[in-house]
Amino acid sequence: RGMGSLGAMQSRGQARSYSKDRYFQDDVLSDDKLVPEGIEGMVAYRGSIAAVAHQLVGGLRASMGYSGAQTIDDLHAKGSFVRITSAGLRESHPHDVQMTLEAPNYSGR
Repeated sequence: RGMGSLGAMQSRGQARSYSKDRYFQDDVLSDDKLVPEGIEGMVAYRGSIAAVAHQLVGGLRASMGYSGAQTIDDLHAKGSFVRITSAGLRESHPHDVQMTLEAPNYSGR
């Protein structure tokens, strides 16, 4: 469930709700007066997390290599984020080709 969901805001009962506080509704006493800004839902089980974790670790290793970082602390010190435009983002993705096989770590979005 999302932090702004009704359930998250109600979850602590009369005690302090951090979700209510985050969404500036900590002074609301009645549940029917809460204005949720999130949803609750379920995601179908898609299998083991092992494949996803493998891709994440691979991406982390690649980024460490690109930045010359030997350790995670090194990555914190050497790494930086670069803001790009939406046009730059589109250009940085594959284009003008028809993908015949999608990579497991790339959704094409």
